[in-house]
Amino acid sequence: MRLGLDVAATLPADGTKGTLIGRAWVPGNPAGPAVVSLRGDAVWDITRIVPTVSELLNAKDSLGLARGTKGAAEIGKIKDLLANSDPDQQDANKPYFLAPCDLQAVKAAGVTFADSMLERVIESKAKGDPSRQEALRGELTREIGSDLSKVKPGTADAEKLKQALIARDLWSPYLEVGIGPYAEIFTKCPPMASVGTGAEIGLHPESSWNNPEPEIVLAVSAQGEVKGATLGNDVNLRDFEGRSALLLGKAKDNNASSAIGPFIRLFDETYSLDDVRRCDVHLSVRGDDQFLLDGKSSMAKISRDPLDIVAHTIGKAHQYPDGFVLFLGTMFAPTKDRGEKGSGFTHKVGDIVTIATPTLGALVNRVTTSDKAPPWVFGPGALMRNLAQRGLLT
Repeated sequence: MRLGLDVAATLPADGTKGTLIGRAWVPGNPAGPAVVSLRGDAVWDITRIVPTVSELLNAKDSLGLARGTKGAAEIGKIKDLLANSDPDQQDANKPYFLAPCDLQAVKAAGVTFADSMLERVIESKAKGDPSRQEALRGELTREIGSDLSKVKPGTADAEKLKQALIARDLWSPYLEVGIGPYAEIFTKCPPMASVGTGAEIGLHPESSWNNPEPEIVLAVSAQGEVKGATLGNDVNLRDFEGRSALLLGKAKDNNASSAIGPFIRLFDETYSLDDVRRCDVHLSVRGDDQFLLDGKSSMAKISRDPLDIVAHTIGKAHQYPDGFVLFLGTMFAPTKDRGEKGSGFTHKVGDIVTIATPTLGALVNRVTTSDKAPPWVFGPGALMRNLAQRGLLT
C-alpha cells in the first residue's frame, strides 16, 4: 500500500498559516540535515540562521528565527519533499524530510490516561500472554474501572484508592504512576534516533503482541518553556513490558521505534498550549490483510495537565541543556481482534500507521522489524562534524 504523503493529508488544516519548522536531508557536497521552515508551498533552509532545531527552541526569539529570511534559501516545494520521503520511491539526490528534532533528549510520559492505565495493568497481570487479556480486562474493569477515571493523581482520594487496591491484591507499578504523586517519565530513545514521516517504524522481531501509541509530543527548551508541539508514535511491545516493568527499555527503545513529525508547530498567534489541551489525536492502521483499525485519543481526558508532566521532567533535580521533546502519553491501547476472538490487536509487517490531528497534520509510517529498518548511523557527533564541514558552526 502507498503511504499517501500528499500535502493536503500531511499539513495542518490551516496549511502553513502557523509557524511550522522541521528538518530535511539536503543533497550536496557534503550532504547533510537542514533546519527548515514551511512557508506557502515551499520549504526553506534556515540552517544559516540557526544550525540546529535545539538552538532554535532554546533561543529567546524562536519565532523570529523560524521566520527569518536573511540567509534562508528555498530548497524545494513541500509536495516534492513529501513525495521523496516515501522510502519506496526516495531519490538520494533530492531532499526529503526527517524527524523535526535533533539534539533534544527524547522523553516520554506513561500511564497518563485512565483507559491506557487499565491496559498496562492487564499487561502486567497477563505476564505478556495476550490470550489472557480478555478475561483479565473483564475482571479488572468490574473491580476498578469506574474508580480510576475519577481520581486525580497524587490526591488524598488517590491514596485511599491505592490502599483499597493493595488490600484487594490489585496494586501494580502502573497504578503507582497512574494515580500516585509521581508521573512515569522515561527516555524513549537517544537524541537523533527518531524517524520522521514516511520512514519505516521498527518492532523488535521477537515481539508477538505490540501496538502503536498515538501521542502529542511537546517541544521544550532547556529552560523548561514549551515552545510548540508535534505528533509522535511511541511504538510499544506489550508482551515484553507485560513480562516485567524492568523490560521497559527493551519494549520501548529499538531501532526506528520512535516516530516524530511531520513538523513542529511553534506557539504563536495561531496556535497555543490550549489547542494541545483540547485536541483529539486520531489513529488509523491499515494492513495488507485488509485489516482496518480506527480510534482516537482525547487530550481532554488526560489525568495530568501537560505543564504538570513537563514539571515532572525538568527542574532542579534534572536539566536538559539541549532541551527535550516529550511524548505526553496515550489513552488508546487497541483491543480490536485481528485474528480469532480474544486475540486482540498486534501489528503485522507492512501496516500503514497514520497519526493525525487537524492542528498538527499527519504522521505516516510503515511497520517493519527493527532489524530490517535502516540502521541508525547519523548521531550527534556526525551532526557536529557535518555542520563544521559545511561551515555552519561559528
